[in-house]
Amino acid sequence: MPASPSPSRLRALRRPPFLLLLLVVGYFTASASAAGELRQVVGRGADGTFFEPFNVTYDHRAVRIGGQRRMLVSAGVHYPRATPEMWPSIIAKCKEGGADVIETYIFWNGHEPAKGQYYFEERFDLVRFVKLVAAEGLFLFLRIGPYACAEWNFGGFPVWLRDIPGIEFRTDNEPYKAEMQTFVTKIVDMMKDQKLYSWQGGPIILQQIENEYGNIQGKYGQAGKRYMQWAAQMALGLDTGIPWVMCRQTDAPEQILDTCNAFYCDGFKPNSNNKPKIWTEDWDGWYADWGGPLPHRPAEDSAFAVARFYQRGGSLQNYYMYFGGTNFARTAGGPLQITSYDYDAPVNEYGMSRQPKWGHLKDLHAAIKLCEPALIAVDGSPQYVKLGSMQEAHVYSSGKVYRNGSMAGNAQICSAFLSNIDEHKYVSVWIFGRSYNLPPWSVSILPDCENVVFNTARVGAQTSVFTFESGSPSHSSQHKPSILLPEVGGSYLSSTWWTSKETIGTWGGESFATQGILEHLNVTKDTSDYLWYTTSINISDDDVALWSSKGVSPALTIDQIRDVARLFVNGKLAGSQVGHWVSLKQPVQLIRGLNELTLLSEIVGLQNYGAFLEKDGAGFRGQVKLTGLSNGDIDLTHSVWTYQVGLKGEASMIYAPGKQGFAEWTGMQIDDIQSPFTWYKTMFNSPEGTDPVAIDLGSMGKGQVWVNGHLIGRYWSLVAPESGCPSSCNYPGAYSETKCQSNCGMPTQSWYHIPREWLHESDNLLVLFEETGGDPSKISLEVHYTKTICSRISENYYPPLSAWSRLTSGHVSLDTVAPELHLQCDDGHVISQIKFASYGTPSGDCQNFSKGKCHSSSTLDLVSEVCVGNNKCAISVSNDVFGDPCRGVLKDLVVEAECSPSSQTKEPRDDM
Repeated sequence: MPASPSPSRLRALRRPPFLLLLLVVGYFTASASAAGELRQVVGRGADGTFFEPFNVTYDHRAVRIGGQRRMLVSAGVHYPRATPEMWPSIIAKCKEGGADVIETYIFWNGHEPAKGQYYFEERFDLVRFVKLVAAEGLFLFLRIGPYACAEWNFGGFPVWLRDIPGIEFRTDNEPYKAEMQTFVTKIVDMMKDQKLYSWQGGPIILQQIENEYGNIQGKYGQAGKRYMQWAAQMALGLDTGIPWVMCRQTDAPEQILDTCNAFYCDGFKPNSNNKPKIWTEDWDGWYADWGGPLPHRPAEDSAFAVARFYQRGGSLQNYYMYFGGTNFARTAGGPLQITSYDYDAPVNEYGMSRQPKWGHLKDLHAAIKLCEPALIAVDGSPQYVKLGSMQEAHVYSSGKVYRNGSMAGNAQICSAFLSNIDEHKYVSVWIFGRSYNLPPWSVSILPDCENVVFNTARVGAQTSVFTFESGSPSHSSQHKPSILLPEVGGSYLSSTWWTSKETIGTWGGESFATQGILEHLNVTKDTSDYLWYTTSINISDDDVALWSSKGVSPALTIDQIRDVARLFVNGKLAGSQVGHWVSLKQPVQLIRGLNELTLLSEIVGLQNYGAFLEKDGAGFRGQVKLTGLSNGDIDLTHSVWTYQVGLKGEASMIYAPGKQGFAEWTGMQIDDIQSPFTWYKTMFNSPEGTDPVAIDLGSMGKGQVWVNGHLIGRYWSLVAPESGCPSSCNYPGAYSETKCQSNCGMPTQSWYHIPREWLHESDNLLVLFEETGGDPSKISLEVHYTKTICSRISENYYPPLSAWSRLTSGHVSLDTVAPELHLQCDDGHVISQIKFASYGTPSGDCQNFSKGKCHSSSTLDLVSEVCVGNNKCAISVSNDVFGDPCRGVLKDLVVEAECSPSSQTKEPRDDM
């Protein structure tokens, strides 16, 4: 049996959290001082500044902040995809994760919903967001565009823009250029007025004009070239005093930085030797479409891509996205993009850290910062060393480094990146007088050209398992059930529901009749997803006789539809079609005499990418015909149609608390379940606590959902294909969005985020408009948090990054520093139970661990003693703590813990 830990070993184990914090702070302080103090945070000064004013320039190597080169890590956060109340914690998580910069697009259609009418409130309060970034001591990269793409409705363009006579988007077109310049100037002037540029004491260090224009410029010919040059000169003429960026623009003018957007950008070279290497969009995940699987990018590959970028001369990298968020209301882009914009980002849709991705990248950023003095000191290219057929080193040093020479005792600044781009083999390489083992598809980082501080394929961060759980009972006590429904058990939201039927076709308001099929957006101006088209057709005795004698039915055909088309005959749904400019052919049942045909065109996000967006439109294209009649086909394209924009309930705002009297609500009956084109409502109380809230709409079909008048967004229980999702995802090898998918055979999205800020303590109004039929009695409301956390650390893993705080002369002996296992619950939660702990040779994965033949019997007690009751804990992984259960065998410490809200568990021990 192993010896029991000594009291001194237990003291090491019980090292208090504040000491760990001091070590981490010390490490970053050492790193900052090594790189030079480049800025001074002064807080919110009386003159409105956040920083001592500083200039931003660049040279061939890096962006210069206050004259100093910097290696910068940027976190993409789109402010309208979260609530203002969420912004501070999201920004704080970016900073804690190692970001120096926050990047965001500007969303033109959110800020100018009608021409000349500007909106900068609530989720679109840009100034508030920028000031919160500054208050955290972070810089801001403002991508003004004003075209955004971003899987955002119409790419960020306001729909009114397409109605300007003679306009063509994103080309040498005077009406478009005039509107673009007006909006860009509006944003720049606002930033200047609020003193938010760096030279004014604000956080803005970079800005972008246009967006990925190089992808489509060729489609516009010479007019595209002229427009690009005009946009660049227009931006430079605004005298912002900081650099402008054009991403994916290889012919960007000399005064504009051209940058890279891709899954990998280590091979990117700017179009001038005077420009640094910048990665504006590091796609660390991908978006999802209705009816598709969910993409994931492994943490190991994301870290590999970033490490390779800095290894090969990169200077600023921005995660797209670091926090993805939610496409609230009708802001999701098209075609057919879902309401969630989680993006598999390090911070998930609900504002929680996604582990191990967040923690693994945090460690990577810390390692890069340790290398910053060497990275900025080398003026030219780093020293390149070929280590094998698919292995190489890039050495950043203030002096010549010899491959076989040891760096021990060498006073020069030196950092190195060792990479193995082989997808299959572990390889040992020889450099600096010693051997280094490189896993497949990985980079090892050596801040002192001697000790490995981080390898992209070896994950030391914990794994977190998110859960949805019921909070307190959510039924509203003030509303008794009006009918008897099947037993509502478990965590279902409510047994009390009311319904109201939506009118099919024309319901009044501003309906009008005209000849021909009108383009959807020309009629709706995107004020609603829905547009009704109604006409009449007379069926003769000959038609009925023909169908009866031949056993056939007539059919309605449309050459092209997008995104959803529904056909009603005499008020009853006959069929539907889903797709992006696909054909529709629907058999119909018609009666003798006059028949009413109603078409419903539905938008599920306007096209957000590509050339000629103003011409894409929506609704129907080509001919609309009724086939199979006795006298031949009838072309309905030029018939008289009556048009109705939107839904009656939508126009009456029956989703708003103050508008409930505008609908005829009745208690829901059994027959109302699975009823299409029906409004449902109920009242509910908020779950207790502060955890994020989600609603499960998996029992519903397709529609929209409101809470207390706030449009959460579209919902749709469209199921992904059964195939295409691997049982496991191997990180090595080039990533694409189809490589590591999940959720096959399941609805693309079932859970929808309800921001806490939109809820009251009790009597919240939930309203749904259901198009295809669903069962609201099975809707549930849950809280979202990290319940299970797991970690595995080997005794030969790297020493904690905090050990580098002991750095005194550029080198440090880390042989005596043991690795550490770290566990942390969400804010407001503590470790309530250690479900598994073993120091030895345990096997398995998170939630499926088992002990091996080698096991220290004291592990569970020791880990429980130091961790239970705390939000986080750190444990040294060594025989000094747990004893040696099997000499000569490499041992791992594996822990699985459970987190609970802090009010539900014991207080931390007094003796810790």
